Amino acid sequence: MQEESSDQRPEGEQPRSIRLTDPRALRAYAHPLRLSLVGLLRSSGPFTATRAAELTGESVASCSYHLRILAKYGLVEEAPGGRGREKPWRATARYTEWPEYSEDAAVAQAAGALTAVVAERYFERVVRAMGNRHRLPKEWQEAEQFGDSLLYLTPEELADLGARIEALLRPYEARESDPSLRPEGAGPVSVLRVAYLDLDVPDREKE
Repeated sequence: MQEESSDQRPEGEQPRSIRLTDPRALRAYAHPLRLSLVGLLRSSGPFTATRAAELTGESVASCSYHLRILAKYGLVEEAPGGRGREKPWRATARYTEWPEYSEDAAVAQAAGALTAVVAERYFERVVRAMGNRHRLPKEWQEAEQFGDSLLYLTPEELADLGARIEALLRPYEARESDPSLRPEGAGPVSVLRVAYLDLDVPDREKE
């Protein structure tokens, strides 16, 4: 999550990530509807505030307001091709990143609050997916993964593990924006990565 987006890219190509370090931007992004709008723009955009309202169930006025807030902090921008007041919006990057650690108390607090909101959304999405598993074809139910592993790692090993997992996923990223790269039978799969120091595990060395 610490990777900076690169400016060395072909003209018009979307950067891979945008990094938020301003506490105001972090607090602004930690809003359920804004998170949803950015996610929808990345998967289904560009679209107008009217379409955003259809996708989210919110009012056009509310979606328009929140899109403008997101644009203020560089998370979305106006896309070409609008007619009159019906201007389309698009995401500025494929991913959003923010600090896992900061010595600035304001940044640390805002980043922690954003992480908590995102974690809650992950949980809600997983529960919803589990509730819908019975509707999936047999091959998808068998292919889906749900489990956990307890590993004893150093901070350096954990960071290295994360980098290697990310490297495994990278070759598939381009399929999101270019449907021609998707093989027959491919579907949108959300891969969640959560790894944390588990303080609930008893320390046997102290027993």
